[in-house]
Amino acid sequence: MRATQTRPTGVERTFGLDEIIVTKTDPRGVITYTNEVFLRTSALTEAEALGQAHNIIRHPDMPRAVFKLLWDTIGAGQEIFAYVLNLAVDGAHYWVFAHVTPSYDAAGGLVGYHSNRRRPDLGPVTAVKQVYERVRQAESRAGSTSAAVEAGWQALQEELGEQTYDEFVWRITNG
Repeated sequence: MRATQTRPTGVERTFGLDEIIVTKTDPRGVITYTNEVFLRTSALTEAEALGQAHNIIRHPDMPRAVFKLLWDTIGAGQEIFAYVLNLAVDGAHYWVFAHVTPSYDAAGGLVGYHSNRRRPDLGPVTAVKQVYERVRQAESRAGSTSAAVEAGWQALQEELGEQTYDEFVWRITNG
């Protein structure tokens, strides 16, 4: 898929304040549903998106440690709210305020994940960019991917201090 070769162009894309990006995935993170706002913002067609790993839109400046936190949280059956920088397949980037939840069937079995993303305000994005940059710097100094995740995780914990990521997110969102 072309997204693995996409380079950021520095062009920022936005979507309407009244719009919500929606995707659903299977338990492995493979896209099973998208709405039109996701397709337009990511510059993907439905045929290109469906069946692809959700990380098709992963921006290289997004810390791995944040994705570790996201997967650990939803893997434990909990919801997470997170600020995420995404990369469209045409190289444009876009920030989202994501709400990701596990989805279950009638018998209580995990069938995948559901994510709603809104356009975030500038203030929280500015705050989260600073934290993410320091975490990403720690990751970039590590040798391997696993070492980068661990270094980023430690840096993220240092950035958060006594607060959880959830508390941090709501503090910058409401503050």
